[in-house]
Amino acid sequence: MDGWGVLEQAGELARSGRAFALATVVWRQGPSSGRQGSRAIITAEGEVRGWIGGACAEPVVIREAQRVISEGEPRLLLLGTPEQFGEAVPEGMTVVPIACQSEGALEVYIEPVLPAPHLVVVGRSPMARTLAEMGRALGWRAELIDAPDFTAGDAGRRSMVVVATQGHHDEEAVEQAAAARPAYLGLVGSHRRGAALLGYLADRGVPKDQLDRVRVPAGLDLGRTTHEEIAVAILAELVQLRASGAMPSPPAVAGRARAAGASDPVCGMTVTEDASGRPLAHGGVTYYFCSGGCRRAFEKDPGAYLKRETRC
Repeated sequence: MDGWGVLEQAGELARSGRAFALATVVWRQGPSSGRQGSRAIITAEGEVRGWIGGACAEPVVIREAQRVISEGEPRLLLLGTPEQFGEAVPEGMTVVPIACQSEGALEVYIEPVLPAPHLVVVGRSPMARTLAEMGRALGWRAELIDAPDFTAGDAGRRSMVVVATQGHHDEEAVEQAAAARPAYLGLVGSHRRGAALLGYLADRGVPKDQLDRVRVPAGLDLGRTTHEEIAVAILAELVQLRASGAMPSPPAVAGRARAAGASDPVCGMTVTEDASGRPLAHGGVTYYFCSGGCRRAFEKDPGAYLKRETRC
């Protein structure tokens, strides 16, 4: 996949709501296999789509990309030996030593691409349409769904659902929304209407922990307002909750990914913990290596390298 193909697929992933990182080679020192302008998508699970470099660079880029996804902040990496850069490394860059036999080096920019907030507005009133339009103006994924068409499958744990059906299928819409357990569930209506609706759903057997999540009325309390101002009040509450950290963040990287890797005991480079890492069992521990040369060196005198690890 070439650079443009990577960008096209990145657009598709972003629209699907998946978190990933986009890595771009911005400088190289030959004979590195990476090329300026080479790009790759790295998912939270460590899957690589595209090309960013060979066996030396890829495990490091994957590991750092997973950190970028988890932290939500971009990172600029210099991959090579410290001697190659000396004191010329600009502030803010991260130097990651790698001991490639090719003696090449790469500068890689890794940026997070996090899912846009997902807003689901249930209803067909002017206020519902206004709220959806305002959400889209913020760059959110905003959907407007009529109550009879809405199901729990239209929302997820990170969605924000606003039920604005105004008496048309309110009970069914809230029940479906509550079953999805979204990050936010608000009902447009008075306190009295909300209490009656939630009481009805409780009698129907809807779990209390689901009903306790429903905010009635949705939005900041502005008193008597127009439908446009109600939309602003609801959107303001959602923005406020996101800014305060009350909304869930993108899922953190779960466990150790395929290529988060181990450290080569000979050269210290990050290598994958699979067959490509040339595994070797010694003393009940499996070690991994960047190359056949490092593996042979370890086989010849394991104690020399294990002692060095102990001192470190």
